[in-house]
Amino acid sequence: MLFKKSFTKKTVNGVQMGNGTIASRFFKLNVYSFFIDGVLLDTGAKSLEKFFKLYFNALDIEKVMLTHFHEDHTGGVAYLQKKRGLPIFMNETMIEPCRKMADYPLYRQVFWGRRRPFQATPIRDSFESQNATWLVLHTPGHAVDHHAYLNQETGQLFTGDLYCQDRTKVALREESIPDIIASLEKVLSYDFEDVFCCHAGFVKNGRVALNRKLNYLQDLQGKIVKLHEEGKSPREINTILFPKKYPVTFFSGGDWDSLNIVHSILNET
Repeated sequence: MLFKKSFTKKTVNGVQMGNGTIASRFFKLNVYSFFIDGVLLDTGAKSLEKFFKLYFNALDIEKVMLTHFHEDHTGGVAYLQKKRGLPIFMNETMIEPCRKMADYPLYRQVFWGRRRPFQATPIRDSFESQNATWLVLHTPGHAVDHHAYLNQETGQLFTGDLYCQDRTKVALREESIPDIIASLEKVLSYDFEDVFCCHAGFVKNGRVALNRKLNYLQDLQGKIVKLHEEGKSPREINTILFPKKYPVTFFSGGDWDSLNIVHSILNET
Protein backbone atom coordinates (compact mmCIF):
# COMPACT_ATOMS: atom_id res chain seq x y z
CA MET A 1 0.00 0.00 0.00
CA LEU A 2 1.44 3.37 -1.02
CA PHE A 3 1.27 6.23 1.45
CA LYS A 4 1.63 9.94 0.89
CA LYS A 5 3.11 11.77 3.87
CA SER A 6 3.12 15.49 4.54
CA PHE A 7 3.66 17.99 7.33
CA THR A 8 2.47 21.51 8.08
CA LYS A 9 3.22 24.04 10.81
CA LYS A 10 1.32 27.02 12.10
CA THR A 11 0.83 29.06 15.28
CA VAL A 12 -2.55 29.74 16.88
CA ASN A 13 -2.84 32.01 19.93
CA GLY A 14 0.78 31.43 20.88
CA VAL A 15 0.65 27.65 20.43
CA GLN A 16 2.97 26.21 17.78
CA MET A 17 1.32 23.28 16.01
CA GLY A 18 3.05 20.56 13.99
CA ASN A 19 0.67 18.39 11.96
CA GLY A 20 1.82 15.19 10.29
CA THR A 21 -0.42 13.43 7.77
CA ILE A 22 -0.36 9.98 6.19
CA ALA A 23 -2.81 9.17 3.40
CA SER A 24 -3.70 6.60 0.75
CA ARG A 25 -6.62 6.22 -1.64
CA PHE A 26 -8.64 4.66 1.20
CA PHE A 27 -7.96 6.91 4.20
CA LYS A 28 -6.28 9.99 5.60
CA LEU A 29 -4.82 10.08 9.10
CA ASN A 30 -3.20 12.99 10.88
CA VAL A 31 -1.72 13.79 14.26
CA TYR A 32 -0.60 17.00 15.99
CA SER A 33 2.14 17.92 18.42
CA PHE A 34 1.84 21.22 20.30
CA PHE A 35 4.42 23.56 21.84
CA ILE A 36 4.01 26.51 24.18
CA ASP A 37 6.06 28.05 26.99
CA GLY A 38 8.81 25.43 26.81
CA VAL A 39 6.36 22.53 26.93
CA LEU A 40 5.95 19.99 24.12
CA LEU A 41 2.67 18.11 24.23
CA ASP A 42 2.85 14.73 22.43
CA THR A 43 5.41 13.79 19.79
CA GLY A 44 3.61 12.39 16.74
CA ALA A 45 4.19 9.00 15.11
CA LYS A 46 7.38 7.10 14.28
CA SER A 47 6.27 6.78 10.64
CA LEU A 48 6.32 10.60 10.43
CA GLU A 49 9.45 11.09 12.51
CA LYS A 50 11.57 12.68 9.77
CA PHE A 51 9.04 15.53 9.60
CA PHE A 52 8.56 15.87 13.34
CA LYS A 53 12.36 15.97 13.90
CA LEU A 54 12.60 19.19 11.90
CA TYR A 55 9.72 20.63 13.90
CA PHE A 56 11.27 19.59 17.25
CA ASN A 57 14.73 20.89 16.34
CA ALA A 58 13.38 24.40 15.84
CA LEU A 59 11.85 24.48 19.35
CA ASP A 60 13.40 25.34 22.72
CA ILE A 61 11.81 22.39 24.51
CA GLU A 62 12.26 22.05 28.29
CA LYS A 63 9.94 19.12 28.99
CA VAL A 64 7.68 16.69 27.13
CA MET A 65 4.19 15.93 28.44
CA LEU A 66 2.39 12.91 26.96
CA THR A 67 -1.39 12.69 26.89
CA HIS A 68 -1.27 8.88 26.64
CA PHE A 69 0.88 5.96 25.51
CA HIS A 70 -0.57 5.32 22.02
CA GLU A 71 2.03 5.15 19.26
CA ASP A 72 0.77 8.12 17.27
CA HIS A 73 1.47 10.30 20.33
CA THR A 74 4.76 8.78 21.50
CA GLY A 75 6.57 8.02 18.25
CA GLY A 76 9.12 10.81 18.63
CA VAL A 77 9.86 10.36 22.34
CA ALA A 78 12.87 8.05 21.96
CA TYR A 79 14.51 10.51 19.56
CA LEU A 80 13.96 13.47 21.90
CA GLN A 81 15.27 11.54 24.87
CA LYS A 82 18.34 10.12 23.12
CA LYS A 83 19.37 13.20 21.14
CA ARG A 84 18.36 15.98 23.53
CA GLY A 85 18.07 14.32 26.93
CA LEU A 86 14.66 15.83 27.56
CA PRO A 87 12.56 14.83 30.58
CA ILE A 88 9.43 12.89 29.63
CA PHE A 89 6.28 12.83 31.76
CA MET A 90 3.19 10.62 31.56
CA ASN A 91 0.65 8.73 33.66
CA GLU A 92 2.43 6.01 35.65
CA THR A 93 0.06 3.25 34.44
CA MET A 94 1.88 2.67 31.13
CA ILE A 95 5.43 3.70 32.03
CA GLU A 96 6.68 0.12 32.32
CA PRO A 97 5.28 -1.05 28.94
CA CYS A 98 6.81 2.03 27.27
CA ARG A 99 10.27 0.93 28.44
CA LYS A 100 9.99 -1.92 25.96
CA MET A 101 9.64 -2.04 22.18
CA ALA A 102 6.01 -1.34 21.36
CA ASP A 103 3.83 -4.36 20.60
CA TYR A 104 0.55 -3.59 18.90
CA PRO A 105 -1.38 -4.87 15.84
CA LEU A 106 0.37 -4.93 12.47
CA TYR A 107 -2.07 -2.52 10.81
CA ARG A 108 -1.15 0.12 13.41
CA GLN A 109 2.54 -0.48 12.76
CA VAL A 110 1.92 -0.04 9.03
CA PHE A 111 0.18 3.31 9.60
CA TRP A 112 2.13 4.77 12.50
CA GLY A 113 5.40 2.82 12.57
CA ARG A 114 6.79 0.96 15.58
CA ARG A 115 7.39 3.12 18.61
CA ARG A 116 10.85 2.76 20.20
CA PRO A 117 11.37 2.24 23.97
CA PHE A 118 11.71 5.25 26.25
CA GLN A 119 11.92 6.14 29.94
CA ALA A 120 9.28 8.39 31.49
CA THR A 121 8.62 9.93 34.90
CA PRO A 122 5.19 9.73 36.57
CA ILE A 123 3.26 12.94 36.27
CA ARG A 124 1.70 14.73 39.23
CA ASP A 125 -1.56 16.69 39.53
CA SER A 126 0.08 19.88 38.27
CA PHE A 127 3.36 21.21 36.90
CA GLU A 128 5.09 24.51 36.17
CA SER A 129 6.35 25.92 32.88
CA GLN A 130 8.21 29.19 32.32
CA ASN A 131 5.18 31.41 32.79
CA ALA A 132 2.31 29.20 33.88
CA THR A 133 0.92 26.58 36.21
CA TRP A 134 -0.73 23.63 34.47
CA LEU A 135 -3.40 21.27 35.78
CA VAL A 136 -3.11 17.59 34.87
CA LEU A 137 -6.60 16.12 34.37
CA HIS A 138 -6.93 12.34 34.30
CA THR A 139 -9.40 11.66 31.50
CA PRO A 140 -9.60 7.90 30.83
CA GLY A 141 -11.84 6.26 28.26
CA HIS A 142 -9.87 6.36 25.06
CA ALA A 143 -6.89 4.96 26.98
CA VAL A 144 -6.49 4.01 30.63
CA ASP A 145 -3.64 6.49 31.09
CA HIS A 146 -5.16 9.42 29.18
CA HIS A 147 -4.61 12.98 30.42
CA ALA A 148 -5.72 16.44 29.35
CA TYR A 149 -3.60 19.47 30.25
CA LEU A 150 -4.95 22.89 31.23
CA ASN A 151 -2.66 25.93 31.05
CA GLN A 152 -4.14 28.10 33.80
CA GLU A 153 -2.32 31.21 32.64
CA THR A 154 -3.69 31.16 29.07
CA GLY A 155 -6.88 29.15 29.64
CA GLN A 156 -5.85 26.69 26.92
CA LEU A 157 -6.92 23.05 27.18
CA PHE A 158 -4.97 20.30 25.40
CA THR A 159 -7.31 17.33 25.11
CA GLY A 160 -5.21 14.60 23.48
CA ASP A 161 -7.75 12.19 21.97
CA LEU A 162 -10.68 13.10 24.22
CA TYR A 163 -12.41 15.11 21.48
CA CYS A 164 -11.27 14.14 17.92
CA GLN A 165 -14.76 14.81 16.47
CA ASP A 166 -18.31 15.60 17.58
CA ARG A 167 -19.89 12.31 16.59
CA THR A 168 -18.02 9.12 17.40
CA LYS A 169 -18.81 6.40 14.85
CA VAL A 170 -16.19 3.75 15.66
CA ALA A 171 -14.19 2.90 18.78
CA LEU A 172 -11.28 0.73 19.80
CA ARG A 173 -12.14 -2.55 21.52
CA GLU A 174 -10.58 -1.36 24.77
CA GLU A 175 -12.26 2.05 24.80
CA SER A 176 -14.88 2.88 27.43
CA ILE A 177 -17.63 5.19 26.24
CA PRO A 178 -19.01 5.70 29.78
CA ASP A 179 -15.51 6.73 30.91
CA ILE A 180 -15.23 9.15 27.98
CA ILE A 181 -18.56 10.68 29.01
CA ALA A 182 -17.29 11.11 32.57
CA SER A 183 -14.03 12.61 31.30
CA LEU A 184 -15.86 15.14 29.13
CA GLU A 185 -17.99 16.12 32.11
CA LYS A 186 -14.81 16.52 34.15
CA VAL A 187 -12.99 18.87 31.76
CA LEU A 188 -16.14 20.91 31.19
CA SER A 189 -16.24 21.68 34.92
CA TYR A 190 -13.07 23.79 34.47
CA ASP A 191 -12.67 27.26 33.00
CA PHE A 192 -10.88 27.32 29.65
CA GLU A 193 -10.92 29.22 26.37
CA ASP A 194 -9.03 27.46 23.56
CA VAL A 195 -9.13 23.72 22.87
CA PHE A 196 -6.31 21.90 21.07
CA CYS A 197 -6.98 18.33 19.94
CA CYS A 198 -4.25 15.95 18.73
CA HIS A 199 -6.28 14.99 15.65
CA ALA A 200 -8.59 17.96 15.04
CA GLY A 201 -5.96 20.60 15.80
CA PHE A 202 -7.27 23.94 17.07
CA VAL A 203 -10.97 23.50 17.81
CA LYS A 204 -12.97 26.70 17.29
CA ASN A 205 -15.51 27.33 20.04
CA GLY A 206 -13.91 24.46 21.91
CA ARG A 207 -16.21 24.38 24.92
CA VAL A 208 -19.24 24.25 22.63
CA ALA A 209 -17.64 21.43 20.63
CA LEU A 210 -16.87 19.39 23.76
CA ASN A 211 -20.45 19.89 24.92
CA ARG A 212 -21.72 18.70 21.53
CA LYS A 213 -19.69 15.53 21.85
CA LEU A 214 -20.88 14.97 25.41
CA ASN A 215 -24.51 15.44 24.42
CA TYR A 216 -24.11 13.11 21.45
CA LEU A 217 -22.58 10.33 23.53
CA GLN A 218 -25.15 10.69 26.29
CA ASP A 219 -27.96 10.52 23.73
CA LEU A 220 -26.31 7.53 22.05
CA GLN A 221 -25.95 5.79 25.39
CA GLY A 222 -29.66 6.27 26.07
CA LYS A 223 -30.63 4.88 22.67
CA ILE A 224 -28.43 1.80 23.04
CA VAL A 225 -29.78 1.02 26.51
CA LYS A 226 -33.37 1.48 25.33
CA LEU A 227 -32.93 -0.82 22.33
CA HIS A 228 -31.28 -3.41 24.57
CA GLU A 229 -34.21 -3.25 27.00
CA GLU A 230 -36.53 -3.84 24.03
CA GLY A 231 -34.74 -7.12 23.40
CA LYS A 232 -32.39 -6.14 20.59
CA SER A 233 -29.02 -7.88 20.43
CA PRO A 234 -25.78 -5.84 20.26
CA ARG A 235 -25.43 -6.59 16.53
CA GLU A 236 -29.03 -5.56 15.86
CA ILE A 237 -28.47 -2.33 17.79
CA ASN A 238 -25.31 -1.70 15.83
CA THR A 239 -27.11 -2.17 12.50
CA ILE A 240 -29.89 0.22 13.55
CA LEU A 241 -27.69 3.01 14.90
CA PHE A 242 -24.62 2.62 12.67
CA PRO A 243 -25.76 1.41 9.23
CA LYS A 244 -22.67 2.83 7.51
CA LYS A 245 -19.43 0.85 7.63
CA TYR A 246 -16.02 2.50 7.53
CA PRO A 247 -12.74 1.32 5.90
CA VAL A 248 -10.92 1.35 9.26
CA THR A 249 -13.16 -1.50 10.47
CA PHE A 250 -11.97 -3.65 7.56
CA PHE A 251 -8.31 -2.64 7.80
CA SER A 252 -8.21 -3.21 11.57
CA GLY A 253 -10.03 -6.53 11.55
CA GLY A 254 -12.71 -5.05 13.79
CA ASP A 255 -10.28 -3.50 16.26
CA TRP A 256 -11.98 -0.22 15.32
CA ASP A 257 -15.72 -0.82 14.97
CA SER A 258 -19.06 0.77 15.83
CA LEU A 259 -19.99 -2.53 17.50
CA ASN A 260 -17.33 -1.75 20.11
CA ILE A 261 -19.34 1.34 21.10
CA VAL A 262 -22.43 -0.79 21.68
CA HIS A 263 -20.55 -3.40 23.70
CA SER A 264 -18.79 -0.76 25.80
CA ILE A 265 -22.04 0.88 26.84
CA LEU A 266 -23.91 -2.37 27.51
CA ASN A 267 -21.00 -3.90 29.44
CA GLU A 268 -20.73 -0.90 31.76
CA THR A 269 -24.41 -0.01 32.20
